Amino acid sequence: QVQLVESGGGLVQPGGSLRLSCTASGMLLSTYTMRWYRQAPGKQRELVAQSTSIGITSYADSVKGRFTISRDNAKSTVYLQMNSLKPDDTAVYYCNAVREQDYWGQGTQVTVSS
Repeated sequence: QVQLVESGGGLVQPGGSLRLSCTASGMLLSTYTMRWYRQAPGKQRELVAQSTSIGITSYADSVKGRFTISRDNAKSTVYLQMNSLKPDDTAVYYCNAVREQDYWGQGTQVTVSS
């Protein structure tokens, strides 16, 4: 069955960087639109970044210029490089794969705090 496993979260100071990874199994990553969402306490889940199967990327305004989504189809992994992190970026980050069905990872916590 399809599994998505996120990693790379943690505690970082404001202005720092983290790289999240999402490794997929049981699916052909190259045929899926891959998304990163995040959910902060008491807030709705929001779409942060997207990479389509043909390589088109898009970002939420709040992260544009700071976050970069990329994929390595050979490694079946999608990444989210996060730079210039702010306390408002604190959230659980989820990987999502979309084609005919929707698949989700378990999430990884990112905390930005001094």
